[in-house]
Amino acid sequence: MRSRSAIPNPKSQTVRPDLRGCSLSGLETLVVAAGEPRYRGRQLFKWIHNRGASSFEEMTDLPKAFRVRAAEVFGIESLVVAETRLSSDGTIKYRMDTGRGDFVESVYMPSARRDTLCVSTQVGCAMGCAFCLTGAMRLGRDLSAGEIVDQVRTVAVDLRARLHHGGEGPRPPHRRYVSNVVFMGMGEPLKNFEATRDAVAVLTHPDALGFSTRHVTVSTCGLVPEILRFGREVTAKLAVSLNAADDETRSRLMPINKKYPLADLLSALKRFPLKPGWRITFEYVLLAGVNDSVTDARRLVKILSGIPSKVNLIVFNAHPAADFKAPTPEAVAAFHKVLTDKNLSAFVRENRGGDVAAACGQLGRVRDEG
Repeated sequence: MRSRSAIPNPKSQTVRPDLRGCSLSGLETLVVAAGEPRYRGRQLFKWIHNRGASSFEEMTDLPKAFRVRAAEVFGIESLVVAETRLSSDGTIKYRMDTGRGDFVESVYMPSARRDTLCVSTQVGCAMGCAFCLTGAMRLGRDLSAGEIVDQVRTVAVDLRARLHHGGEGPRPPHRRYVSNVVFMGMGEPLKNFEATRDAVAVLTHPDALGFSTRHVTVSTCGLVPEILRFGREVTAKLAVSLNAADDETRSRLMPINKKYPLADLLSALKRFPLKPGWRITFEYVLLAGVNDSVTDARRLVKILSGIPSKVNLIVFNAHPAADFKAPTPEAVAAFHKVLTDKNLSAFVRENRGGDVAAACGQLGRVRDEG
């Protein structure tokens, strides 16, 4: 007869599986391998993600023997908020300790229409974009799917405490405080593909965090093979950090363009499978005297022809690792007008959190400032 608590001996394992990032099927595989019935995996999945359990002791409908042994061999580790910085516009920048000797940053941006959380997928970044502070850090390591997902839970718990809505009961507050999740923080999400894919699956699963796929967006600097793979394996919105409409300028700003030039990138995007009514978002950081001219805007209109698209214009946010300058408001307006006059959906993104280094391109630190 199979033992109901046949969890493997912890001495035989050197690393405890982190259950935070496990898909439902992954958890079911783990428990079946441990000699438990498959439905234990769904119970764990719901407790961790839908009911916000941070320990096995809280899972009161699981047998006590199972909970004790599971705590010895499985992990439900949590990020720890090491520092927060509150902007005058309500944006909150979180610096989180991973417990592995490094830190990641996330940004919460509340507004009247949505409450967005920008999450990180790597410690640092290897892409080296000239205008981005994270790129100056270089790459430390990939985050696990659990570490990506846990940024949402950690921020939501902090927000509940800030707003004095703690109350009783195990249900996590993510749906109340975070409506949209964007993978636009530290790192290149598609360079950490499997963890990004698995994190999106947990975020959007109805038995987990339950976010609508329309409210989860993953950004990339333009990794062409991974973009096509993303279209096959992930259901979430795609954003592309473009920042130039010609190869010479884009290669100067974004080294990835030398490997995957605009022709290859645009060809992949034209083949990208979009759900009805969905568009690809193009992020375009405006840099004075570099890519902000009317001529640049006309080039942008031309290369985006035939791609269902939305353009987010981002005025450069200054930081110590780059010498670029923000364009004048007049230049921004002129650029924007060229796009809208050609019926391209374009918006000038509101600069959020700039006074606490939480704006686009400002995440990370060249050195530890304590």
